[in-house]
Amino acid sequence: MTEISDRYERLADDFARTVSEVPEDRWSSPSPCDGWTALDVVRHVVDTQSMFLGLVGRDAGPVPLVDDDPDAAWATASAAVLADLTDPERAGAEFDGFFGRTSFEQAVDRFVSFDLVVHRWDLARAVGGDEHIDAADARSVIDGAAVFGDALHGPGVCGPALQVGRDADVQTQMLGLLGRRS
Repeated sequence: MTEISDRYERLADDFARTVSEVPEDRWSSPSPCDGWTALDVVRHVVDTQSMFLGLVGRDAGPVPLVDDDPDAAWATASAAVLADLTDPERAGAEFDGFFGRTSFEQAVDRFVSFDLVVHRWDLARAVGGDEHIDAADARSVIDGAAVFGDALHGPGVCGPALQVGRDADVQTQMLGLLGRRS
């Protein structure tokens, strides 16, 4: 395993825990993502795994429907990505992406891991779960946001950045950058 696959596995496990802790009556709760419910957040994250696998001509196989079993859908989709990340040949597969030529593992680290941190928080916020983000993960999201440039605040991505105090902790800084209120 590499640093990238280790990071993905840890973040995927964190997301899985958050999904598993959602009370059954909270799946329709609104999330910080405009117009999305808690279940919509999970659906997006599951779909993103398949999208990135598709960029290199692979798929996650038969993934259970998020609406039927969010835990199983996430477990299946994330296992497929992790399997590719732990295979050096598949991890190194290249494609022309939104920001130029890249490898599968670089794209997962740049985009999917970013999504896992942010959307785990979105899901937790929607359902009243544990919203804590590890400071190193929050810093990684802040640093990674620079790659997106203006696209970060484009339609359907993140809202406009919010001002936070100069003494704000790194999680609050990250949330503000992404247009989310802590």
